[in-house]
Amino acid sequence: MKARIWGCRGSCATPGPENVQYGGNTSCVEVRTDSGDVIVLDAGTGLRPFGVDLQHQDVDEVHLLLSHLHLDHLQGLGFFRALFDEQMTVHIWGPPSPVQSLRDRIALYLSPPLFPVRLADIPANVVFHDAPDTAVTIGSVQVVASAVTHQGPTVGYRITEADRSLTYLPDHEPSLGVDLTDLDGEWISGYELAADTDVLLHDAQYGDGEYPAHVGWGHSAIAHVVEFARKADVDRLVLFHHDPYHDDDALDGLLVEAQQLMGADASVSMAAEGMEIEI
Repeated sequence: MKARIWGCRGSCATPGPENVQYGGNTSCVEVRTDSGDVIVLDAGTGLRPFGVDLQHQDVDEVHLLLSHLHLDHLQGLGFFRALFDEQMTVHIWGPPSPVQSLRDRIALYLSPPLFPVRLADIPANVVFHDAPDTAVTIGSVQVVASAVTHQGPTVGYRITEADRSLTYLPDHEPSLGVDLTDLDGEWISGYELAADTDVLLHDAQYGDGEYPAHVGWGHSAIAHVVEFARKADVDRLVLFHHDPYHDDDALDGLLVEAQQLMGADASVSMAAEGMEIEI
């Protein structure tokens, strides 16, 4: 199983020379399984270049797993070329709602006046699913989702292939109102998804000094994600969902901070567009 990051920015896209190293596109991660299936985590603006790359490949089915429906995780959907290929089947998974179906919620974005093309007019075969709270099989992997602490209905995902796993928690505030060091794992949001995972992509939007001004916004500080990864016994931590006001230099500084907290023997890196991860 391999992953490639097409977007790792949070909140809004940030193109510009100050963000070349880590990129400015919002959340989108491609996962390729050993069976050849294509899974995409979130539909941020990184989905557009991914779709351009995909059209040159012999692929007729994609599974798109949405963590939630905030615009920075959905904005690329209308520009995903696979949706305009009548030979393609696109499975869209997302957090369930007791009020509206996932299709109806997506249609709020894919319809005028917010978008010129209606969901009903999309040529591809689009199939909607509620995010699975028990494991479902997609080719050679199993996928499971669980609700996590963020603003609005939000899930994280764990993808497992044989004895290898990738956990994706892009928007997550497990420390909200609590000190993680004082809690057992079973009481921590997202813990079951992350426990003993090989690779964890986790929200790390704020520096520790910034977090007090953003409590309850649904995002983590560096110290929080490091403690979360330590509690979950994660093999490799990838810091994700970069604040739009953090340029490359600022992210370099946050990475050093995380490395110091994790210790010399730990594996921690800063997500960057184009990064490839073999799990």
